[in-house]
Amino acid sequence: MTKFTTFALALGFSASSALAGGYVAPVVEVEPVVVDTRPASTNAGLVIPALLLLGVIAAVASDDDDDASDT
Repeated sequence: MTKFTTFALALGFSASSALAGGYVAPVVEVEPVVVDTRPASTNAGLVIPALLLLGVIAAVASDDDDDASDT
């Protein structure tokens, strides 16, 4: 009986010290978000001249110099 009492007493002391202090909420540190402030690079200045060049090439390629009356 004394072994049981000693065991129960030791278990009681260790349990009370393990729960001392109460609950503490975990602290989560948040990393700052780095936002790139550079404007997006676009090639809009090259699109219009390229389309105009394609139009000129298409006009020259479809130009018909042959006369229908020369046959």
